Amino acid sequence: MNTQVVQFFWDIGSPYSYLATTQIRNIVDKYQADLDLRPFLLGAVFKETGNKPPITLPAKSQYMPQDLNNWCEFYQVPLTFPKDFPINSVMPMRAAVAAHRLGNGETFALSLYHAYWGEGQDVSQPEILQQVANACGLNGNELLELTQDQSIKDELRENVALAVHKGAFGAPTFYLGEKMFWGVDHLPLLEFFLAKQSSST
Repeated sequence: MNTQVVQFFWDIGSPYSYLATTQIRNIVDKYQADLDLRPFLLGAVFKETGNKPPITLPAKSQYMPQDLNNWCEFYQVPLTFPKDFPINSVMPMRAAVAAHRLGNGETFALSLYHAYWGEGQDVSQPEILQQVANACGLNGNELLELTQDQSIKDELRENVALAVHKGAFGAPTFYLGEKMFWGVDHLPLLEFFLAKQSSST
C-alpha cells in the first residue's frame, strides 16, 4: 500500500497557516498519511503570481482580526495579534528550513507559530529564533549559523519555485497528489479526499 503524502506550504506571516498547523497533524495521522512541511516565502509567491496580501485591501484588513478570532475560538487555540505584523519572514523561514535539516522541523514550526501568533513575539529577531530553537531541543546557535548557509537559502528559494509551479498563490496551501487545497477552511475537503483515497487502497 502506498502511503499518502500531504504537502503543506507555509509562511510564518500567514495567520491562517498558524491555524492549519494546529490541526494538520491530527488529520494526517487519522489516515496514516505522511506530512511534508515546506517553508516558503509568501511575499515571493505574491510577487510571482501578482497576488496581494489581505492587509493591503482595507475591507479585508478590517475583517481579518474578527475572522481570526472566530477561527481561534473554533479551534480553541490562543491568538495574540503581533504588534510587529507584518514582519520580514526571510530569517524565520530560513530557520524553519534549517530546523528540518536538523531533524525537528515540525516541532520548530509549531513553536515558531505559537511564539508569533500565540504570544505576539517578534520571531524575525535572531534572539527569539534562538530561544524557540532551544526550547525545541535544537541548538539555537547552530540553527542561526545554518540560516546563513547557501544550501538553506537555496532550498527556501526552491520551495517557492515549486509552490508557484504547482499553482500556489497564497498560504496555507496543501497538496494531496495532484489536488490543491488553499486556506484553513479547505481542511475539511483535504480530509474528505484523504479518507476517500484511504478507503480505496
